[in-house]
Amino acid sequence: MNLFAKLQTQAAEGRPVRVGLIGAGKFGSMFLSQVPTTPGLEVTTIADLATQRAQAAMVEVGWDEAGIAEIDLVTDGAELAERDDVDVIIDATGHPEAGIQHARAAIAGGKHIIMVNVEADVLAGPLLAAEARQAGVVYSMAYGDQPALTAELIDWARACGFRVIAAGKGTKYLPGYHRITPATVWDHYGLTADQARAAGMNSQMFTSFVDGTKSAIEMAAIANACDLTAPKSGLAFPPCGVDDLSHVLRPSADGGVLEGKGMVEVVSSAERDGRPVFRDLRWGVYVVVEAPNDYAAACFKQYGLTTDSTGRYAALYRPCHLIGLELGVSVLSAALRGEATGSACAFNGDVMATAKRDLATGDVLDGEGGTCVYGKLAPAAASLAADALPIGLAHGIELKTPVAAGQTVTWADVEIDPDRPAVQARRQMEDRFRPA
Repeated sequence: MNLFAKLQTQAAEGRPVRVGLIGAGKFGSMFLSQVPTTPGLEVTTIADLATQRAQAAMVEVGWDEAGIAEIDLVTDGAELAERDDVDVIIDATGHPEAGIQHARAAIAGGKHIIMVNVEADVLAGPLLAAEARQAGVVYSMAYGDQPALTAELIDWARACGFRVIAAGKGTKYLPGYHRITPATVWDHYGLTADQARAAGMNSQMFTSFVDGTKSAIEMAAIANACDLTAPKSGLAFPPCGVDDLSHVLRPSADGGVLEGKGMVEVVSSAERDGRPVFRDLRWGVYVVVEAPNDYAAACFKQYGLTTDSTGRYAALYRPCHLIGLELGVSVLSAALRGEATGSACAFNGDVMATAKRDLATGDVLDGEGGTCVYGKLAPAAASLAADALPIGLAHGIELKTPVAAGQTVTWADVEIDPDRPAVQARRQMEDRFRPA
């Protein structure tokens, strides 16, 4: 509320909110498309390993030549933290190790950091958020992406006095999806590999969307930002439409699928036989709440809120998310209010690298959305007890022992440099936020 009024004041006083963007891919491009129509919001610098890609992105989203000419293009994202014409830095790289580097540089430079890079957030987010708070800057999830939108629903529910029973998002999922690789992913999108390449679609990125990894990462981010619990057996992906959220996403003791109250979960838009779910939530987010008393439960019915059969569980949902088109909300919230649109506060959920196939000694892991591993959500305590390798570090490292399909890859299974900055940040986060 009132963000636009605050922004108008900034614009009228000649004090625009100045942004440095790292990564001019799809998320970054969608944000850039909104900047010209948001008075008082300016992008001064874009960092991308390929500056021509950033130029092409500005052209594609409709910027004029004069606007493009005013942007400084650099290749090193860490440079943005040292600039006097940047107030807020956006990391939209999707690379966990780079994200940690950029976040720490931004914090050291006194800049707010918007972490589109949820992979980095799950790898070390609680630590980065704590460092930002200590430095007096904002470390924030990205509004428009599903974790921040879910966090908003959770915050609404708690501010109203409701207990959150479940929260999460929708996606398309079938059990066999964990074995999908970049070579087979387009079979599940109705595209050929040639069509996908012509559209500029990254097969490894889209594999992570389908094989369950991205869902696990996003649910871990929500659990850590909103103090919710990750399921012990990983995400169940129950088929569920919007009309059945309060019926399916309630504790098993009450007839639902949850281990208990206060859980994260993802619902599938496909029935287990592949049929589409009626009124699915494939692109949206939801929260299930519990009425705290009989009076509130009666009000649910009186005001048209769909409930389960007991009348005590009810759900609210949002049917879509617009990723970068909405990212300005996070930027302005940080710059004008000093508030995050969701930020890690605990280490409740983690994402374990899990073998897609039988892996042999000498195999080199190719990371999220690759051919070797997918990410499985787990309670952080269980992940640490299993010595599980985080999915965010499962890239470019060699196995020194075989790992069977479906098994967790552990730290002991891989050759990894303990002095890598991302490894050190992860270990620092584990030591500081280790669950009891």
